Amino acid sequence: MVDHLGLMISVAVHPANVQDRDGVGQVLTRRTRARFPFIEVVFADGGYRGERAAQAARASGSWRIEIVARNETGKGFVLLAKRWIIERTLGWISRHRRLARDVENLARSALAFIRLAMIKLMLRRLARAQARPQS
Repeated sequence: MVDHLGLMISVAVHPANVQDRDGVGQVLTRRTRARFPFIEVVFADGGYRGERAAQAARASGSWRIEIVARNETGKGFVLLAKRWIIERTLGWISRHRRLARDVENLARSALAFIRLAMIKLMLRRLARAQARPQS
């Protein structure tokens, strides 16, 4: 789960035999809701359509899941509003060698490396912002 800038809000790593819509409860938790009470709408792709995702959103708070639907008339690659944000974030963290392939034995190791990649990304942004001259 990322914000509109592509910065990580919450992350969960689960086995490949668990569908994303089944693991959404690991991301949409009461703890995440308590940390980000100002978030009202969660944009998701069609894989999160269904009762499990809606149930996870209700159980964790007053989030509303809005599905970003693909245009049925579009052929080939079509840029979807809001959807590109998470894809861009995945591209950023995939630049890190340990995250380019699924080589981690433990889910907690993969989770730690994802968090480290996002910390590095956010620190670089902060350092750039501090290096700019103030007007």
